[in-house]
Amino acid sequence: MALPRRRVKVPPPMPTIGWREWLRLPDLGVDYIKAKVDTGARTSSLHAFGLEEVEVDGRTWVRFQVHPEQRKSHPSISVELPLLNRRKVRDSGGKSELRPVVETSVELMGRLWTIELTLTRRDSMGFRMLLGRRAIRRRFLVDPGASFLGGKRIRRKARSKRRSES
Repeated sequence: MALPRRRVKVPPPMPTIGWREWLRLPDLGVDYIKAKVDTGARTSSLHAFGLEEVEVDGRTWVRFQVHPEQRKSHPSISVELPLLNRRKVRDSGGKSELRPVVETSVELMGRLWTIELTLTRRDSMGFRMLLGRRAIRRRFLVDPGASFLGGKRIRRKARSKRRSES
């Protein structure tokens, strides 16, 4: 007697990303930011400075500035987002910090989804953003030996300042 055949649902293949990738944060007006993919970090983290909490229609919002480019202070992007909560986060040195948490969308490899971001100063860190494991779980596989599998940053060409002589 033959056993009945069971249909097995095979999940679609997940795309592979490298240990660092270029991302877009469209809700923040960030066209590109180089992020370290950090499977050791539960939550994603973004370099933010000038943090202040403001009341908007009875809700607490966070106002802050973002420098999306590593080792550069320009451009500076102003952002206001609702405060989701505050979370105690332990950094790689073991120091705990209470950080504001916001929700925003992120785009990588043509996929757009919502993530939670903790906000903190990352001036001395190599990357302005960490993409944590909650953000990539069930979406991507990580190849720790590869970089920028989602593509390179498209650099805008600088406009020539020369004027044609009349």
